[in-house]
Amino acid sequence: MPVTSFALPVEHIAPDAGKTPQNGIALCLSGGGYRAMLFHVGALWRLNEVGYLSKLARISSVSGGSITAGVLGMNWPTLSFDVHGVAQKFKDALVVPVRRVAGITIDQWAILSGALGPGSISDRVAGAYRKYLFGRKTLQDLPPDPPRFVINATNVQSGALWRFSRPYMADWRVGMIKHPSTDLATAVAASSAFPPFLSPAHLDLQETDFVPNSGHDLQMPPFTTEVVLTDGGVYDNLGLETAWKEYTTILVSDGGGNLQAEADPPSDWLRHVRRVLDVIDNQVCSLRKRQLIDSYKLLTGQTNHRDGVYWGVRSDITQYPIATAAGYPFNLTSCPVAKTLALAEFPTRLKAVDPYIQERLINWGYAICDAALHSHVDGTLPVPSGFPYPSTGI
Repeated sequence: MPVTSFALPVEHIAPDAGKTPQNGIALCLSGGGYRAMLFHVGALWRLNEVGYLSKLARISSVSGGSITAGVLGMNWPTLSFDVHGVAQKFKDALVVPVRRVAGITIDQWAILSGALGPGSISDRVAGAYRKYLFGRKTLQDLPPDPPRFVINATNVQSGALWRFSRPYMADWRVGMIKHPSTDLATAVAASSAFPPFLSPAHLDLQETDFVPNSGHDLQMPPFTTEVVLTDGGVYDNLGLETAWKEYTTILVSDGGGNLQAEADPPSDWLRHVRRVLDVIDNQVCSLRKRQLIDSYKLLTGQTNHRDGVYWGVRSDITQYPIATAAGYPFNLTSCPVAKTLALAEFPTRLKAVDPYIQERLINWGYAICDAALHSHVDGTLPVPSGFPYPSTGI
């Protein structure tokens, strides 16, 4: 039975918790390292082809999804939308730079150099993003609304989201900084600071940077001067929080992994604690996903009803009715479950991905996004002829 409420587990007492969402489409890009980064490229590829990319009011991201979102946001002015709202330079603006960085290992180098030299591991990750993707671009280089790009990290001090965007960055408990000059590399590094190895990230700020009295209860040093952040997925691995409260239509692309069973889990305290934390994280992610899907099932007009659809790297293509239609290109033959699940098991790392695997992940994001859109958003959309990389397949 569908639930009749959508209870968000931490920020339920935030000032905007009871606000009425406005008409508009928000897209959420989950975490999941390079796997999610590439999977989301495929989904965005299809969203662009059917004219939905230009319709988005908000793009909310965490972790690996924030790499994709950051590149898209930085290059938004170069997309060159036609009269149908389709970006003519999508590949140059997003696919090429993301695939380039997907061929470079960042995490291992950052861990080793950060452990042995000055500066933190997160600083090394930000430096790599700066070198290979963002240069000196800042949050002010994101496009004016719409869409608003929101890059989410988790504030370890307050236990709430830290939101990076062009108009402001904020934690509802700590306060708001308007028109932040933080560079994109730093924001994305904070959002993708996977614990324990790439976390934490630090922001050194001034108390005077904040709008007076904009924080609920923690607008004071050191909360306002030495901000400690970790991966946005720690709080919300779907990037859902800053979209669900704001808009009536929610599209969710989930490139996240899944907790694997262990017959003999480690008993030493370090690895055992990590396993327990993974169990907790998996449960929170599963709860958010179930509550999201239940919100889709509510009748229009019911409290907490949302339009939209969810698709994930672990989805079975046959979950979407269009996949069984005659002539539809994405079905169990072209998207066999054994192969798609193998892609879903690709490690959550910032480690170089073979070009062949890159193309498979992009193809899978493209295919499952199209199946989801056709089945639950708009059945009249044109059917694609096949994968972006047809000779690679899944």
